[in-house]
Amino acid sequence: MIHFENITLSVQHQTLLEETSLQIHHGDKVVVRGPSGCGKSSLLKSIVGALPIIGKISVDGIVLRAQTVADIRSRIGFIGQEPVLGAEKVRDALLLPFTYKAHQNKQPADDLIFQTLERLHLRPEILDNESKRISGGEKQRIAIARALLLNKTIFIADEITSALDPESKQAVLDELFLPEFTVLSVSHDPDWVLACSRIIEIKDRKLTEVSK
Repeated sequence: MIHFENITLSVQHQTLLEETSLQIHHGDKVVVRGPSGCGKSSLLKSIVGALPIIGKISVDGIVLRAQTVADIRSRIGFIGQEPVLGAEKVRDALLLPFTYKAHQNKQPADDLIFQTLERLHLRPEILDNESKRISGGEKQRIAIARALLLNKTIFIADEITSALDPESKQAVLDELFLPEFTVLSVSHDPDWVLACSRIIEIKDRKLTEVSK
């Protein structure tokens, strides 16, 4: 599903990961932990080609390279701690990917949009708001809703419960931790870590699995 093979990752001339490997299987719920600055978020970004690596990353058997990065990105729902929604109105932000040629035939019906928002504890009225006027937690859930409406099954999540109240956090866990979804995440949230099936620590520039 997601395979890191002997990767070395450096940012601003600092080596964060060195010749380390990790295999993530379909349905795994993986959280990466480690001290600040050790490379957790950089690891997530490397999967979508946002940071260069030495070694090999593959997703669904597709090796990440310049010619395949668009295909790999199309398979992944990447949700950051502070999502950039990309449009002035929330409705336009939610539907932005469906304006692209690759997704024009996947435009969701209003009923599906409202159901998805409801499951994430968002009221339909939020669609009429300006993106800059909704909270950080609402932005996170709009980004999740957008990925769900695109029928993503692989989610890369960077501290996405950091701005959520307990009820909203549980709604996100209920959505993303379904058996058919694969999740690779960074989180300091103990509830999120507890829900994950695997814990990976970054230590001495290596990805090391630890027992729960």
